[in-house]
Amino acid sequence: MIDKELLEILVCPVSKTPLIWREAQQELLCKASGLAYPVRDGIPVLLEEESRPLSDDELRQL
Repeated sequence: MIDKELLEILVCPVSKTPLIWREAQQELLCKASGLAYPVRDGIPVLLEEESRPLSDDELRQL
């Protein structure tokens, strides 16, 4: 679980836009950059090289 206050201040390191928390996948998603960042042991890993590209279907759902 990501703390709501933390989520309010986190932004994508690529686009500098807010992130969307997906608890089931343990990922933070960014529609603007099309990237998903992992959350490991409750810690967001906001490194572009650790992210994965979102599929077209995932982007449409955001």
